[in-house]
Parts: sequence; C-alpha cells; structure tokens
Amino acid sequence: MNTLPTAFVLPALDKLTTFFDWLSGQLWGPPLLILLVGTHLYLTFRLGIQRWLFQGIRLTFRSERGSEGDVSPFGALATALAATVGAGNIVGVAVAIGAGGPGAVFWMWITGVLGIATKYAEALLSLQFRVKNERGEMSGGPMYVLERGLKMKWLGVLFAVFTVIAAFGIGNMFQGKAVTQSVLELVPEGTAQMPVRIVCGLVMAAATGLVLIGGIKSIARVCQVLVPFMVLAYVLGCLAILAVFWDKIPGAIALILTDAFSGHALAGGALGAVIQAGVKRGLFSNESGLGSAPIAAAAARSRNPAQQALVSMTGTFWDTVVVCLLTGLALVVTGAWNSGSTGAAMTHKAFETIPHIGEPILALGLITFVFSTLIGWSYYGEKAMEYLGGLHLVPVYRWLWVLAVFLGATFPSSLIINFSDSANALMAVPNLLSILLLSGLIARESKTWLNDPETFR
Repeated sequence: MNTLPTAFVLPALDKLTTFFDWLSGQLWGPPLLILLVGTHLYLTFRLGIQRWLFQGIRLTFRSERGSEGDVSPFGALATALAATVGAGNIVGVAVAIGAGGPGAVFWMWITGVLGIATKYAEALLSLQFRVKNERGEMSGGPMYVLERGLKMKWLGVLFAVFTVIAAFGIGNMFQGKAVTQSVLELVPEGTAQMPVRIVCGLVMAAATGLVLIGGIKSIARVCQVLVPFMVLAYVLGCLAILAVFWDKIPGAIALILTDAFSGHALAGGALGAVIQAGVKRGLFSNESGLGSAPIAAAAARSRNPAQQALVSMTGTFWDTVVVCLLTGLALVVTGAWNSGSTGAAMTHKAFETIPHIGEPILALGLITFVFSTLIGWSYYGEKAMEYLGGLHLVPVYRWLWVLAVFLGATFPSSLIINFSDSANALMAVPNLLSILLLSGLIARESKTWLNDPETFR
C-alpha cells in the first residue's frame, strides 16, 4: 500500500524537474542576461548613483517620524535584506561555483556592484507610484509602477502573478530545503532522512506562521533585530576562515579572476557557462532588477522617493559586494570548491576547517538567513496577492505559505532550484522593462531630490 503513492509521485516529480530544468535554461539564455546586465550598465552610466552609497548607508538609521509610511527606513531595508540575504548567500554561491567554477564569484560580484544602480531605480519608482490600501497601509512595487506609471495594468497583473509564484520558490521552498540539507550534514550517517526533513519543516513552518500574524510591522520588528545579528555572525565566520588561510588569499583571488575570463577551471565548461552561473546566482542573491525589494521599500517612511531609494540600494552592497564575496573567497581558499561537494555540503566543507566553532556558525547563519528570508519574501507575495484580489485573500495566502515551508523541506533540490530560477526570470522581465521605459523620469526625479538639502538632513 505504501508503494502506490510513491509509484505516482516520484515519476511526476522527475518530470517536473526535467521541465523546469529545460525552462530555466531557456529563460536564462543570452537575451535575459543581456537585458539584465545591460540595464545595470545603462543605469550605472546614466545615474552614477554608486557614488551616493555612503550617503545611503547614513540615511538608513534615520527614523523619519512624521513622514508618510508604515515603517522606518531601516525597518524597510531590514525587511528587504531579510528576504535578500538568505540561502543564496551561502548555498547559492556554492551552486554558482559548482556550475561555473571559481570565476562565477567574480560575475556575481560585478552583478552586485552594477546592480546597485538598478536597485536604486526600481525602489524610486516604487515609492513614486505607491498607494494606500483599505487599511491605510502603503502598497507599492513594480505592479503599481506598470499600472500607474506606464498605464499597462495587464503587465502589472502578470508581474504580480509571477511574484506570487516566485515567492514560493526563491523565498520559501528553496530556503526550507537549504536548512534541511544543512541539518542532514550534521546528523550521524545512517540516520533516516525523512523524519529529519519533517521535523525541520514543522519547526520552520510554525515559527514563520507566528511572525506573519502581525503583518509588515511585526515582520519589520523581527528583521530589525535578526538581520544585523545574523549578518555580523556570518561575516565574522568567513573572516575567521580567511584569517586561517590568509596565505592562500592572493592565489584564490588570482584563480577567481583568471577563471572569470577563461572558464578553464570548469571541467568541460566555457566562458559563457561561467558568466551565466555568476549572473544568474547574483540575481538570485541580491535581487537587483527582480522587482522584489521595492515592495518593501514602498512601506518606508520617507521625505521623498530618492531618499528611501538610496537606502534600498545599500542592500545590494551588503548582500553581494560583502557577504557573497566573503563566501566565495572562503570556498576557494579552503579548497572546498574542488572537493567534489555541491551546494550546502560545499559550504559545510569550508566551515569545518575552523575547529569547534565553524560548523555551529554555519548552522546558525543558515538557519537565521533562511528564517529571515521566509518572512521577508512572505510580505512580497502577500502584497502581490493583495494587488491581484484584495486584502481578503491575504489570510489564505499566509496559510499556503506556511504549508509550502513544510513541503520545501521534503521536495527534491534540483526541482526547487530550477523552479525558482524560472520564476525569477519571469519576474525580472516586466520589471526591467518598466525601469528602462521610465528611466527618463528616474533621472529627472533623482536630479531634483539629490540636489535638495532636505533629502540629507
């Protein structure tokens, strides 16, 4: 009797895995990579906004009480960082190196540096066209930009649909799978895996559900405490690895740079595979151009759109330029990238080189990163669902979200990764189009607000 469901379920999962593997490959071909990197480059040269990075960091810690919005600038950034700094920073970097070699780290980093401009642009538009919902709360994001800024509601609806779908992939099931795989690395060999997966899924689902009850204010409160702690703890762990292997750092940097333009370290690979792996995982990690972070930015108290946009763009800096780069260096200097391990197991190999404390730091980092992403992305999907059908759909969405957390702990990794990549691509296209079509407005508004002393007081 027990074999009957398996006989149907496993072949179905295999077919889904094959389908999403094909779809991900099609969507993440040269056209999308050119559109994404091209947008990053275009906005970098047109706005030059990266030079305002440190002003954005300073603005992060102002409360802006009295300004219109639901949460503080830091609360909005913490929510976005909670969703952004997740398993992609730990497992995603390892996946990129596994697919493209050490050179993929360079392309992830470049995607982050250039993506700062795109993160600024999409956040500015989100605040420019945000609205108040029936509860008096702010609602914004690319769906409102497409509807109100470009009069293309049909494309806004498509973006919202893609966001709901993507949320269950990148922000939910992938995260649950990452924690489960990490926990399985710690249990003794021979331990039955399914009970471990079930326990992990139940614990994460229960914890997530408790936070979601309070909405954006509850999410922001949790994220403001959790995000600084988790990022600092994980960064210190990476720095500890680099301190132990300090003599290998120059060689690791040379390998990353050499492989970034040759692909030789990837057995049987090519330069295109290295770039694709780095850019794809870079978007997965920092989400610049994806259109997700602007949804959180729209809830912030802000004097003008450019002010919170500057704060929002710092998220890409912390996520990719700092955290992903340190992870990539740790994987290369320890030799974990060439150990034959993949994903979470590769990162585990790197951290186990620090006696006694390495593995606990990794486990703590992964669990906190994943939990923060689960609650951050839940808000994105919730706002997209609200746009599609109104506030009455939100409770249903939250129950489905909690259920998906549990399912993510038990589904095949390859299915979840390819599903997430496909959904990310479908989100990115309408968002990038809106940014490009409204780039003139972005430039004009930026010139006005960035030259206004009130923006920085």
